[in-house]
Amino acid sequence: MQPVTSVMPVVAATTFEFLRSGIMSIWARPILLLTLCTIPLVLAAVFRRSYPNKPLVALFAVPTVLSALLMAKLDLLPLVIAFDCVIALVAFWDLFTTPGKKSFSVTRNCMRIASLQKPHPVELTVTHTGRNSKLIWVRDDVPQEFKSSPDEFTIQIKPRVRAHLHYDLSATRRGAFEMRRVYIRTRSRLGLWRRHLELPVDSSIHVYPDMQQLSKYALLARTNRLSQIGVRRTRKIGQDNEFERLRDYTLDDNYKHLDWRATARRNKLTVKDFQSSQSQRVIFLVDTGRMMSNLSSEGLSLLDHALNSMLMLSYVALQRGDSVGMIAFSDSIHSFVPPKGGMNQMNQLLHASFDRFPGLVESRYDHAFRYLSSRCQKRSLVVLMTNVIDEVNANQVHQYLGSIAGRHLPLGVLMRDHRLFDAADQGFPSGEKLFSSAAAAEILTWRHQVITALEHQGVLSVDVFPEEMTAPLVNRYLEIKARHLL
Repeated sequence: MQPVTSVMPVVAATTFEFLRSGIMSIWARPILLLTLCTIPLVLAAVFRRSYPNKPLVALFAVPTVLSALLMAKLDLLPLVIAFDCVIALVAFWDLFTTPGKKSFSVTRNCMRIASLQKPHPVELTVTHTGRNSKLIWVRDDVPQEFKSSPDEFTIQIKPRVRAHLHYDLSATRRGAFEMRRVYIRTRSRLGLWRRHLELPVDSSIHVYPDMQQLSKYALLARTNRLSQIGVRRTRKIGQDNEFERLRDYTLDDNYKHLDWRATARRNKLTVKDFQSSQSQRVIFLVDTGRMMSNLSSEGLSLLDHALNSMLMLSYVALQRGDSVGMIAFSDSIHSFVPPKGGMNQMNQLLHASFDRFPGLVESRYDHAFRYLSSRCQKRSLVVLMTNVIDEVNANQVHQYLGSIAGRHLPLGVLMRDHRLFDAADQGFPSGEKLFSSAAAAEILTWRHQVITALEHQGVLSVDVFPEEMTAPLVNRYLEIKARHLL
């Protein structure tokens, strides 16, 4: 048996020779050497969630070209390996210069309430707590139902500085939405790496039907310019006896309503406005079934236009002292707002309608009108907002609206389809267009017969395109009030 001291030099020599042969084999294969050098780099990049930038890709292309030259001249092998090692070390050092989440803080300032398809301002405040100036890209967590302008910011932010970024959101759909985070993309010091940061910032936005039309109406009403949005003055039959307000005289006013004391005090002709002393009711039946799922030329569904018009008329009616309620239905009753007066009722109508969407189901008019008869006994203006597509729903609209004509005052709001009217209005169609134009004309004739039959039963009607529905609906309501039909 040999002593241990005589075996150790043999083992050491064998191990050294094995390592030497392994190193020489790796040295002889530049691609394998490059792979071994980049593995730690890749692991570090994954751990720090950083990604190669374009300069790093271009930099790694240089040793690749030099490695191809080895086929012609093998003496360049040490230079190529040295160059590879230098690039790997520079990239590895530059990787750790990318800033982390602690280098930035973000806050979002935006109102919780937004209007459908109206600009909604948002402000992002980005604070840089690092030591060096950084070029960053900022993008907010905008839901897919929104459009942002601009959608991304590129700023050069200095250390210990706050940057205020402003942009506008435009919602294409109603409902409640959450914005959970803000995305920041930054670079390393040499620009070889880029890093994506997600900073948690929670905000909720509730998109309601168009409410900016309400403030516009209020402004035009105060300045007596409602004709700019299509609301016309209606001649009153009889006299209302409750004083409402003083306003400037116009050519259409009765000179008997002039207030001479206010005229002398203001040095301007002033008239008195009167309103009805009787509080009346307006109840909306809003169809949310398949017939309201069509899209208009503005990209909104018929239900969106119906809700916009409903809110506008509700605002007008509440201002005039009436009570307003709503029933949203399709194959069942989805929401019910009891009729009440006061401007606080607008909040109830908004909350009951902002997250209501059309469903591909058949609407049950019998359920809706039974629910109406059980909840609303007092005579009211019942406004049914729907669409007439086929004979099935046309017969139901005709039957149930006509059945309440004695107890309530029914008003049917039927929305037109641009495709039908455009096909029927073609000048001189020929070929296939002739058949489509004839079919459209036949459908429009049938539609006209349905509306005529409703009017013969004592049902009032508003037949308009969805984009133009608000002003005719308000005008019809004002006409009903002026003629004391309720």
